[in-house]
Amino acid sequence: MQSEATDNDIATRGPTVAWLSFAVGGFFGLRDTFTMVLVRGLDFPPHSGAMLRLAIELSLLVLAGVDLLRPLPPCITSAGLPSSIKRWVILYIAFAGLSLFWSSAASVPASFIYWSGTACDVGIILLLLRRADPQQVCTSTLKGFVFSACIVALMAWFMQAQYDLRLGDEDYLNANTIANLCAFGFFFAQCLRRIDGNSWKAVQLLLAVTLLRSLSKSTIAAFAISTASLLIQDRSVTRRTKLVLTSAAFILVMLFWGLFEAYYDIYTSTGNQAQTLTGRTAIWVYVLNALAEHPWIGHGFDSMWKTIPAFGAFEARHAENEILQQLYAYGLAGAVMLAGIYGSFYQYARRLGKHPLRLVLCNIVLFILIRGLAEAEPFDLLLPLWAIVVLTGLAFSVQPPALANSELAIRTPPDSLSPAFRPDCIIP
Repeated sequence: MQSEATDNDIATRGPTVAWLSFAVGGFFGLRDTFTMVLVRGLDFPPHSGAMLRLAIELSLLVLAGVDLLRPLPPCITSAGLPSSIKRWVILYIAFAGLSLFWSSAASVPASFIYWSGTACDVGIILLLLRRADPQQVCTSTLKGFVFSACIVALMAWFMQAQYDLRLGDEDYLNANTIANLCAFGFFFAQCLRRIDGNSWKAVQLLLAVTLLRSLSKSTIAAFAISTASLLIQDRSVTRRTKLVLTSAAFILVMLFWGLFEAYYDIYTSTGNQAQTLTGRTAIWVYVLNALAEHPWIGHGFDSMWKTIPAFGAFEARHAENEILQQLYAYGLAGAVMLAGIYGSFYQYARRLGKHPLRLVLCNIVLFILIRGLAEAEPFDLLLPLWAIVVLTGLAFSVQPPALANSELAIRTPPDSLSPAFRPDCIIP
């Protein structure tokens, strides 16, 4: 009876914060602001932001590695992540690194540094998962990211708007970056709400309003569709609450309507067409024609920036479409890895059954698929690899014990099951 009471108490208050994991999540959310703060605020050269990011990233990796030296608690094992996800993620990072040998990148040493950053992201999370309760690591990382996303959102409101009325700094912290951070912060807050029971209402409101004010078209469209799907399918929300939320969203759009009209006028009259949907089609056509050059293994990591012709005054950093980006960078191998990573992630989300976390994870996939029609990342996936590891680890830690044990039994002896699945092991 005492053990059951302790279990119920932990489930009620949620996992405690692991401060190193929290710091890692905070870094993931804030690092896009480093260059802008250093250049605009302190008059540093632009490359100082990348150097600061790498220095902090390596420091966090070292701290996570040092954490391995402490004794392993008897109730903790390293089986906090499904093996299939781990294999796909490691394969993707390894292939991206190997592609530097044939990459057409403008500067292979600089590209290696960017690749190292992506690899460090995943390495930090994997190391943290080896010495702590997976649910504690994952929730703390998400809390750190949400906290930093709120800081970025507040910064965006105090910054001077761009010439086209969008939030952010055109050179170092653009509207698309701000919107992306706010969208992920919103979804991560939804995940936390379903784990710790807190509402996170103020946080979600701030992030959603900031995303809408950013005027990032593709992100807003993907966010609107995925959150509408989430609201419609969420049975834990009453019809009255759904009606209130829908009405609030409608009122919010009406309040911003004048801004939308003004932005549309600027967008259609003075915007650089290479940055519009019309311009994207030119980039897509170029990438499709270039795929035949290296159809199997692609052009390599970071192979577009300053190597392909400029589209007017616009230089493309990526293919403006996630599938085309993977095909251009890694050929058919990239498309297979993309399908393997997202497919495995979606599979483990579906395995949660009736758990409330399942719905959020599935709609994150929907958000990524829609946004991926007109966006991409030059060094990572739209759903970052570190986030895939964290979210899958979180899903794996809360899935039904029967499914969890069937996965763990393949790799671990029966007496070493992780604490989330062992009734005789309580994490204090």
